[in-house]
Amino acid sequence: MNIKISVFVSILFINYNAFAQEGSASPVKWMTFEQAVAKSKVEKRKIFIDVYTDWCGWCKVMDKNTFSDPAVAKLLNENFYPVKFDAEQTADVVFNGTTFKFVPYGNKGSHQLAAALLNNQLSYPTVVFMEEDFSGVYPVQGYRKPEEFHQYLVYYGENYHKLGEKANSEFQKNYKSPYAVAVNKSGSGNE
Repeated sequence: MNIKISVFVSILFINYNAFAQEGSASPVKWMTFEQAVAKSKVEKRKIFIDVYTDWCGWCKVMDKNTFSDPAVAKLLNENFYPVKFDAEQTADVVFNGTTFKFVPYGNKGSHQLAAALLNNQLSYPTVVFMEEDFSGVYPVQGYRKPEEFHQYLVYYGENYHKLGEKANSEFQKNYKSPYAVAVNKSGSGNE
């Protein structure tokens, strides 16, 4: 009898884990850095890079809250090649004729590509927006909620960052938030 219960519990546990993993799949179509670079050479599109580490708690919160948001995921999938890049990965990455390697130090280390993308300011989470031709790299440090992060995606995705001094005023004038609550004529929010 105990063996039957044990087998039954094991089967339930396996099924629950499979269901939990399936349900937590990201709506963002993540790819490797190498895949994004190759795709961008064929079909020009900016590259978005989420630079993270396994031990970074805020990185996990950003995965759960921000990258799972439907409006954020839609923009990432449609306007960018989205990349997840582990700043402590040990595999070499060849980019633009340079081989970037893992550099061990202390108990861990960091990847040279992460350092290059983050201007040697290793802080997690940090996301990076890279131009289609790989000419410009724009890191944004820190955790961002979906409402705030959506603005960054539109700002870089629609090239407001290239407008110079008038960038912020043009962006504020044109940005339409999908998170704004509609206000009726009486001044209260619609629910």
